[in-house]
Amino acid sequence: MIKNIFSKTTAKLFAKLNIKRWPSFSQWKNLPSLFSNKERYFILGAGMLAIISLIGWYIAYQLTTTIVVPKHGGSYTEGIIGTPQYINPVLCQTSDADRDLTELIFSGLMKYDSEGKLVPDLAERYAVGDEGKVYEFFLRKGVTWHDGESFNADDVVFTIQIIQNPDFKSPLFSIWHGIEVEKVDDYTVRFRLKEPYAPFIFNTTVGILPKHIWENINPPEFFLTDLNLKPIGTGPYKLRRIEKGKEGTIKTVQLESYENYHFGEPFIKKIVLKFYINEENLVKAYNKGEVEGLGFISAQNLSKLKNKEIALNILELNLPRYFAVFLNQSKSKILSDKTVRLALNYATNKEQIIKEILLGRGTPVYSPIPKGVFGHSENIKIYDFALEHAKNLLEAAGWKENKDTGFREKVLKNGENPSVLSFTLITTDWPELEKVANLLKEQWEKIGAKVDVKILNIAEIQQDYIRPREYEALIFGEVLGPDPDPLPFWHSSQKKDPGLNLALYQNNKVDKILTEARTIFDPEKRKEKYEEFQKLVVDDAPVIFLYNPYYLYSVDKKIKGIKIKNIPLPSKRFSGIENWYIKTKRIKKESN
Repeated sequence: MIKNIFSKTTAKLFAKLNIKRWPSFSQWKNLPSLFSNKERYFILGAGMLAIISLIGWYIAYQLTTTIVVPKHGGSYTEGIIGTPQYINPVLCQTSDADRDLTELIFSGLMKYDSEGKLVPDLAERYAVGDEGKVYEFFLRKGVTWHDGESFNADDVVFTIQIIQNPDFKSPLFSIWHGIEVEKVDDYTVRFRLKEPYAPFIFNTTVGILPKHIWENINPPEFFLTDLNLKPIGTGPYKLRRIEKGKEGTIKTVQLESYENYHFGEPFIKKIVLKFYINEENLVKAYNKGEVEGLGFISAQNLSKLKNKEIALNILELNLPRYFAVFLNQSKSKILSDKTVRLALNYATNKEQIIKEILLGRGTPVYSPIPKGVFGHSENIKIYDFALEHAKNLLEAAGWKENKDTGFREKVLKNGENPSVLSFTLITTDWPELEKVANLLKEQWEKIGAKVDVKILNIAEIQQDYIRPREYEALIFGEVLGPDPDPLPFWHSSQKKDPGLNLALYQNNKVDKILTEARTIFDPEKRKEKYEEFQKLVVDDAPVIFLYNPYYLYSVDKKIKGIKIKNIPLPSKRFSGIENWYIKTKRIKKESN
């Protein structure tokens, strides 16, 4: 119908103009005067309909023949708690701020992917020989440092030897001590272990230093050289600028994508990290628009972020860690009583802690290998919250309630006055742990335990309590690897500093299991050992396992391509950052 009307209108128009050929410009110019208002509106509407149809067709064509892909460009600013000091993979282990920067700038032989699994990085592949005592890494060719120099085996050997030299005082010394490293050729490196050690491969995620820059730095200068703040790596981002405040501390670090990165130049062109002294200042900075994302936010402070539902993606990441109350039986006669330890376990309401303090953002923990970590076993005893059962255990063991004080007492030795069921619980001044300590005090007092809570700063706790083991009960966290080696945390040889056996736990069977497990390469057989280990520890109840909080990472919604879920360390939230993107473009689909 429209076609007929258009043909008649065109014929009418040509007849009026006495036109037998295509109109000239002057004739087109006089065209509107030849139509009535009704005809003008019709032609205008038909023209608009044609244009809209054409646009719709073009959009449909684009949608069916092209796809959206990331495009290089854009910038992202993130706020971080702490102050960088050593942007150096050999020294960065004691600071999250240093770890974050090192993660972006340096590469290791191996790295973690977005699922927390180990994959090759500077190495293309590796091979294990001599029954687990020899590891050979075959390096990628064509990898370059940020200054354009070529990477090779000399850099790997140099870095490991720096770590192994006690004069350089690397925090990684203990895990690399006694391991031989040698250059086989320019792109092959061999490590030789004295004994098989299954988790060794995880040590090789350490970032590699460029020998040509660091080889003339002596041990006394290693901590002081300005090279620690002028990093040259092979990672996805390179240093662009460091900005310091009036007092000389680093306030901002600007990074830019490395165009020759061996996995391809990252899509986000510019990353800016800003540093703040504490979480309170970080929250204020976000609310003022100084940063677009937060490297970490506690559940308690999450509600203080403005427009978080609109602007942020709050990622709940799983870390292989747990918080627990470590009971020092050698320091407290009360806590050496297994009945008391069992009663405290049953009187601990973990769900209440998670609900009220973590605001539901965490999971309860019942064993030394938490859920989601390799080797975790469900086949263990669970100390569910059971207040009356806890009271009955104490009552049956002779711990009687003093009606005047409400606390339980027991004569522990003939001829002595009754001892009160009391002990001191210490933890750091981190707000979350302070609240946990006070809530535990409330929970345990319901079964007649007298608990004194002492809150201290982390430096004081480390120096005056943890190192000399001068505490009765300690709330603290332990971070494991994705493939954990529990020996440093639970073997009796680790009871003294610098060991990490904070419960001063000793069990000969456990010692034997842990020593054997680290030499077993068959995952299923190692899991069996870990299951046996967990049963023994849980039955002995040397600690009160509490919870594993989610690591809350807040990222601006403009950032796409983030796939991380499980991370072994907070800095590993940047795993796969080369695939994150802000800008997009459309390209033609590949034909089949």
